Order: sequence, then C-alpha cells, then structure tokens
Amino acid sequence: MHPILSDMQAKMKKTLDYTLHEFSRVHTGKASPAMVEGVMVEAYGSMMRLKECAAISTPDARMIMIQPWDKGITQAIAKGIHAANLGFNPIVDGANIRVPLPELSRERRQEMVKRANVMAEEGRVQVRNVRREAMDALKKAHKDGGLSEDELKRCEKEVQLATDKTIKDIGGHLARKETEITTL
Repeated sequence: MHPILSDMQAKMKKTLDYTLHEFSRVHTGKASPAMVEGVMVEAYGSMMRLKECAAISTPDARMIMIQPWDKGITQAIAKGIHAANLGFNPIVDGANIRVPLPELSRERRQEMVKRANVMAEEGRVQVRNVRREAMDALKKAHKDGGLSEDELKRCEKEVQLATDKTIKDIGGHLARKETEITTL
C-alpha cells in the first residue's frame, strides 16, 4: 500500500473516532461519564478537566457520581459543572457530587438531535478534507514521476472508496444516536 494511502486511512480513522467521542458527549437521557469528563474545573490555581481530578461513575441510568480525589475541590467541581451549562444541577453530598439527569422534553431531544447532526457534518467535512489532501499528494507524486498513470487511477479509486466508507460509517452512527436520543 502506498504511504499516502496509509496516512489517509489513519487520518480518516482518527476523524471517525473523534466524531464518535463527540457523539458520546450528547445527552441521551442515559447517564455516561463522557457527559461531564471534559468539564473544566478550577483546581490548584489552574484549569483542569474533571476526569483529571475526580473519579466519575454512573451508579444507575439517571445519575452520575463524581468522587474528587481531593475533598477540597468538591465545590469547585460543582461550580464547574454549573458553568459548563450542560443543563445539569449537581448536588454536593459530603465529599461526593451527585448529578441527577433531568428528564428530556421533546424540544430538548430535538436540540440534541440537531447537535448530533452538526457533529456528524463536522466529521464528514473533516473526512472530505483528508480526501482532498490525499488526492493532492497523489497528483503531486504522479507529477514528480513517483507514480505511474495506472497507479494514480488505482490510488484515487481507493481514496474515494475509503472516503465513502467513512462517511457511511458516520451516517450509521448518527442514525443510531438519533434513535437513542428520540427513544423514551
């Protein structure tokens, strides 16, 4: 396999993985640590991600439990969750923080579907950018004499197949996410 193609496939895989990670942050009514792990918390004089200063678990489908490693930053974590504007209302319970998930209204579900669609579109745009970079690199390699006309055509076909497959994968994951969000 040509190095340009393997580089392109790695970038497309990374884009797909990133898009799936973004999907995991969309609130579906079912608790997930990913919903809050990226929240920024002011601790020890700097800003840290929540996952860097606390253990996050989901004791049940409607609750996120946060256990700070240092009891002194409990209030800062609650403040950070409020400031993140995720629609959650954290409850400080001694040294722990409980985050009950609110029931999703139909409007809120539609908002979440829109957000997931935006994330999917960003992923597709990124995949197309990777495709364009690979095509440009292949054409340059052909022009410089490193690739024959037949190899160029074969590689271009492979680039298009990989692009189509990755965009289809994003679409499939988006459809599942929409079903997850809209199912009560």
